Amino acid sequence: MRVLIDAGNSRVKWTWHDGVAPFTVRAVDSMDVAAMDASALARAWRAATSASYACVAGDGVDAMIRAALPAGCAAHRVRAARACCGITNFYAEPTQLGADRWLAVIGARALHAGPLIVATAGTATTVDALDADDRFLGGYILPGLQLMLESLARNTAGLPLARGKVAQWPRNTDDAIHSACVDAQAALIERAREQLGDDATVLLSGGAAGQIAPRLRCPFTVADHLVLQGLIRFHESGAAPDVVK
Repeated sequence: MRVLIDAGNSRVKWTWHDGVAPFTVRAVDSMDVAAMDASALARAWRAATSASYACVAGDGVDAMIRAALPAGCAAHRVRAARACCGITNFYAEPTQLGADRWLAVIGARALHAGPLIVATAGTATTVDALDADDRFLGGYILPGLQLMLESLARNTAGLPLARGKVAQWPRNTDDAIHSACVDAQAALIERAREQLGDDATVLLSGGAAGQIAPRLRCPFTVADHLVLQGLIRFHESGAAPDVVK
């Protein structure tokens, strides 16, 4: 059985892929993925005979993933490339593009044709553009919603870790902070869509998508697990990265 793994900064998600079984996602959440107990992953992945994975959480997590996979499992770490799955990468240094962003765009194209804005609201929020000619044009990275809130609380003397809600005209400090952070995320997504064109489809995913979605003033579609969708398409394309285990 092939296991497909998306290792981010606060979650490790995976799905089994044999071309027949339904797309079912499992996950482990952690404030520090690098400190996660690998034995739980080893138990979950004990049936794996091959694996493809994306890891943006550092070399320590990469080593943990490889250690958790069973002996003899052919494991492939996916990295961004100049071109893959029909998509051309216009990043100045293609291999410096995060594997999660690259795979999310690949997964997004499997779901929708035409120009796309792919917005993923996780630990960081990324907003990337794919045009109708399958060219990854580039994109943006900003602190995710929770990081924005924590940064204000950590680096200012008089502002709390806001537990507020979004308001049209905030009239208390918690609401003022929370509203501004959410709207900053939404505004970048809207700006990116304006630059790509009004016919662009916005795909929104990630843990904070539910908070950002109500503030978007443009049409959008919620699309979950785009990295895993990209790994499926990557695997089915026959791409063959280096074996790391």
